Amino acid sequence: MTESDVTDLTDVPDLTGDLVGLFGAAKCVLFDFDGPVCHLFDGHPASGIAAELRIWAARNVPGDVVVEAGSVDDPLALLRAAALMYPDSDLVKEMEQQLTSQELRATLTAEPTEDADLLIRRLGAAGFRLAVTTNNSERAVRSYLERTGLSDLFGEHIHGRKPDPKLMKPHPDCLRRALDTTGSTAAESLMIGDSAADCRAASTLGVPFLGYARDESKRGPLRRAGAKDKAIVATMSELLPVLDALAHGRY
Repeated sequence: MTESDVTDLTDVPDLTGDLVGLFGAAKCVLFDFDGPVCHLFDGHPASGIAAELRIWAARNVPGDVVVEAGSVDDPLALLRAAALMYPDSDLVKEMEQQLTSQELRATLTAEPTEDADLLIRRLGAAGFRLAVTTNNSERAVRSYLERTGLSDLFGEHIHGRKPDPKLMKPHPDCLRRALDTTGSTAAESLMIGDSAADCRAASTLGVPFLGYARDESKRGPLRRAGAKDKAIVATMSELLPVLDALAHGRY
């Protein structure tokens, strides 16, 4: 999709004032990374990374690392579980480094989320402050943004996982850091995320939330975490005419 494809708002009958209101009140947009910006594990699946981490843990961790049901293929859930079992340990630090290495490898084959790059560029051109707030490694985010030519739009405002996994979302630590570095208040910011953890972290700080859910399996958890249906989109493309509406004073 090109910019010329979205200037005719009559082609977008589902456009609502709810989304325009979210962006109209915002000066800063905080993006989760895996999902809203790219599909990080498209070429290097998260399930495979989790399996490798479990093998590593079996060799190095005294006991089994138990994750919540349904999270066995989630490497972040595995890291969080290890941190709860062995807080502040060298083992957890090494596991986090192992995960960072895998995420860096994944960035080489990560696929952009459709129209996310165009949305980001148009937000930057419109004067919005932009930041990434993610549970992924900051190094991995920077690697991807540099590969795709988006790094200048975010500058120093990349806020990823800290060595202490307990600070991962839904803890609001990375959002709080983003507000600090961008000089933004919660009320003038907008978080775009695809998980319940994103929604809860934003809610903790009073940051308005916009959900990205490609299907009902993603929409349900967002809804249960407090996201409103009218503030959940299935594609980044839906947000492009919202920027047109603001630019043309249609709302």
